[in-house]
Amino acid sequence: MPPVHFVEPLYLWLLLAPVALSFAWIWRIGKRRRQIHRLLKQRIVPVVERYTLFGGLAFWGMVIIACALVIVALARPQMLTSVTQTAGVDFVVLQDGSTSMRVNDVKPSRWQRSVLWLRTFAGVLSWREERVALALFAHRAAPQVRLTSDPNALFFFLDHLGDESPFRLRDDTSWDTNIEDGIYWGVKMIDKDEELYGRRSSAKAFIVLSDGQSWSGEVDRALQLARARDIKVYVIGVGTIGGGFIPQLPARRFQEVEAPIHAVLDRRSLRAIAQAGGGSYFELGSESDQAIALKILGDVQRSSRGVLTRQEEYADFYWYCLAAAAVALGFSVFLLRERQVLWWQVVSMLVLFAVLLT
Repeated sequence: MPPVHFVEPLYLWLLLAPVALSFAWIWRIGKRRRQIHRLLKQRIVPVVERYTLFGGLAFWGMVIIACALVIVALARPQMLTSVTQTAGVDFVVLQDGSTSMRVNDVKPSRWQRSVLWLRTFAGVLSWREERVALALFAHRAAPQVRLTSDPNALFFFLDHLGDESPFRLRDDTSWDTNIEDGIYWGVKMIDKDEELYGRRSSAKAFIVLSDGQSWSGEVDRALQLARARDIKVYVIGVGTIGGGFIPQLPARRFQEVEAPIHAVLDRRSLRAIAQAGGGSYFELGSESDQAIALKILGDVQRSSRGVLTRQEEYADFYWYCLAAAAVALGFSVFLLRERQVLWWQVVSMLVLFAVLLT
């Protein structure tokens, strides 16, 4: 891209108006001078030679310059300020929504704590070359947000998530955490995106947010599928080693009250999954949420095999054009030869600007 470009280049066609006016003025001045010289030769009347057309020549010259600057400002010129090389990354977040995520050993609960981290992660991304998808999983997986570079899509979904997982307690009879199905759905979401929009050369990674409690499914087989697609799997542990009791529904009539279930953070299993997936293991509370997000983002970008995308930053400078136009108009007033015609010259100038702006 050139160092200067215009957001609305079609407005530049309006520059033909002040150019045409300039040529018309030059022709009018030439015609008037010829008339003046002819009258002087014939000695008909004494004539003081002046270059006028609705006022002084210098005045209207500055007005034409100001009009041209306003037109350039309408085209919204932008100047290149910086160029960076960034790696495109596609993230699929796999959020554990199983029953154990209702435990409140981390405040306000494991589920809400993981959602808070996800908001921080979304705020860290530039959303220029990064895309994010989201799927929830418990005893089954459910994709929620397709791969998107629009942060509003993700935040809209997060804003409508409740304080508890959408998986209902009565439906989750096994209370399993089927990470295998979650990874499979993550791969399907990437495949569907490539089917619709073509294959991207961006790096890809899964981020698993879970407490590691009660894994089910063939996790090793799912991880092999991810490795075959060159997808790294990062795991973020949510919870504590001490754990807590899972909130239970009130017992139904004639139903025995079940003993409360104690759920702890299964750090060992989560570390094993991260290691097998080629990623890293993190734990909420061990460091700031932003630090974890930046580490994951930086690691994935460094492993993108040199696939970089050029990012150009532009800054608007149309205000400088408007300021220069105002200076030109202000200066033109001091170039008037006859102050008594100032009022209708200014009116003519305002009418011309109104025509251009409309």
